[in-house]
Amino acid sequence: MNIALHDGRRDWTPAELATAIRATREWLQAQGTRVLATVLDNGSAFVVLDEAAAGAGLVHVPLPPFFTPAQIQHALQSAGVDTLLAPPAAAAAWPALPWQGVRVADQELRCARLPAQGLPMPPGTAKITYTSGSTGAPKGVCLRLAAMERVADGVVQALGPLGIKRHLSALPFAVLLENVAGLMAARRQGATLITPPLAELGWQGSSQFDVAAFHATVLRHRPDSLILLPQMLRAWCAWLQHSGQGAPTGLKFVAVGGAAVGAALLTAAHALGIPAYEGYGLSEGASVQTLNLPGAQRQGSVGRPLPHVRLRVAADGEIEIAGSLMAGYLGDTAPAPAWWPSGDLGHIDAEGYVHLRGRKKNVLISAYGRNISPEWVETALGGQPAIRQAVVFGDGEPSLWAVLWPVQDGTPDAVLQSAVDAANATLPDYARITRWTRARAPFNAETGYATANGRPQRAAILAAHADLTEPLAT
Repeated sequence: MNIALHDGRRDWTPAELATAIRATREWLQAQGTRVLATVLDNGSAFVVLDEAAAGAGLVHVPLPPFFTPAQIQHALQSAGVDTLLAPPAAAAAWPALPWQGVRVADQELRCARLPAQGLPMPPGTAKITYTSGSTGAPKGVCLRLAAMERVADGVVQALGPLGIKRHLSALPFAVLLENVAGLMAARRQGATLITPPLAELGWQGSSQFDVAAFHATVLRHRPDSLILLPQMLRAWCAWLQHSGQGAPTGLKFVAVGGAAVGAALLTAAHALGIPAYEGYGLSEGASVQTLNLPGAQRQGSVGRPLPHVRLRVAADGEIEIAGSLMAGYLGDTAPAPAWWPSGDLGHIDAEGYVHLRGRKKNVLISAYGRNISPEWVETALGGQPAIRQAVVFGDGEPSLWAVLWPVQDGTPDAVLQSAVDAANATLPDYARITRWTRARAPFNAETGYATANGRPQRAAILAAHADLTEPLAT
């Protein structure tokens, strides 16, 4: 029997899923929905609502369940949401809303109709994805359906030779990378989409990750492909090494993105049998833009451009993209330019592989006038087994310093210093770490030290740790 989707409870045939999508689309249209927001776990209900909204020409605003109440309230108001859907437990957090029970894809949900007075949005907007900052006002990126479909089709075309038949969604669907390159690509390819609740995959909140539970779920469902964040891959590799187990057999492709990965981590993953390949993308380009592939990979690169995208490098080294751009930002009437400045610095080699060296706005200029991308140094530090996370500072100072979070609590200072020394041995003198401090908390969305996909919130980290280290005199 052909299975379109498995949600952790039951299988859905293509006909059953199509019936549920059609019924949900008609229900949304009947009540006059224009802008739909969902605060949902992964599962069949999200898939049905996402495709029903697209089929009805509505705007879908998928909100991560780990957003703070302030962030969710900002999104609801700025997007002019008129229909909000959430599971009963989440709905209980807003008792003042006029909730009514509704059933979507065999799942009991709560629906609230809201007054809609949002900011202006670009014409043709089909989805608004919110960047997950540390404040209550994340930015809304408006995407047209055609742009997202181009990305999904580009992924399908690139992965075609691998014969992907089963994709396990390991990231929240509210994360654009999984929504487009996972859900949409799997559905357009005709693969079985496996979407158990995030708790079964080891997720606890936005950044607590039970690797043993994740591994057991992967073993149980036997997927061909996964999409992981670097921290998930790092934790999985460490767990496999400690347990003496190997990667599940049958895995054909594990895409890794959202933040810098590092050659050391990819080498360790391949040694354990995890077919991990780094990619690159941004919300303004409707998700993934480049990808390394089996037989077409270059160590230290983020891969070649996928079929839907064009890339070029500006005179100052900034990567610019075209081909699947956003419609614009919510509340900003200016259309996206033909070429979008990504904010990332890098180059494209003679064989078309894209190499990144950091964010343009993050570049540090030392007291000796050297331009240094902190991500370069952070990748070297993060490649050390003892260091889980590192953020580097030193703008205007004679040398660099770092805030470190160890792999294990209680790691002695001497072990961390040895890890810093090992990383320094791979770096030129001007990019070496001369001092460091232990972080007060892990870098994640819950602490406010990182976004949901692992990008560090540098200003927040600096403010929280500035008292722990004194700048050197120039």
